[in-house]
Amino acid sequence: MNERAEIAVLAGGCFWGMEEILRQVPGVLDTEVGYTGGWVENPTYEDTHGGRSGHAEAIRIRFDPRVIGYADLLEQWFFRMHDPTTPNRQGNDRGTQYRSAIFYLSPEQQRVAETVRERVDRSGTWKRPVVTEIVPAPAWYPAEAHHQDYLRKHPGGYSCHYLRG
Repeated sequence: MNERAEIAVLAGGCFWGMEEILRQVPGVLDTEVGYTGGWVENPTYEDTHGGRSGHAEAIRIRFDPRVIGYADLLEQWFFRMHDPTTPNRQGNDRGTQYRSAIFYLSPEQQRVAETVRERVDRSGTWKRPVVTEIVPAPAWYPAEAHHQDYLRKHPGGYSCHYLRG
């Protein structure tokens, strides 16, 4: 067990593709897909679609900050693996469950997230303004077992995530 591990909670579209990219990042120790940011307790996958729960599909990342810092995790990976300028949409996936959001766990994470979002927005990488929400992390609900490691279980499965730029 890594005593210095930190947690990041991010949403940027379908959690399958995000998990597949993030698990390969040096310093990421493990990942879990789930739901957060809504009002329904213990939501299911079906609850998250159609706006019935308010939850986003998200990923909980345990990482070693000695290998990758929170700012680099956001700037070099999160903001490159999805389009942070499309509200409630990634590729063909549409709905509030696919919103771009950073759920911070401390005032320091909030500060870093706001700084990185502003830097990414000013960088000119994206033609439209970055709309990523930065909000306190509410309750976390792990997704059903068949969603965990989905693209490892189904290598030809759907993903709209890839690294840009």
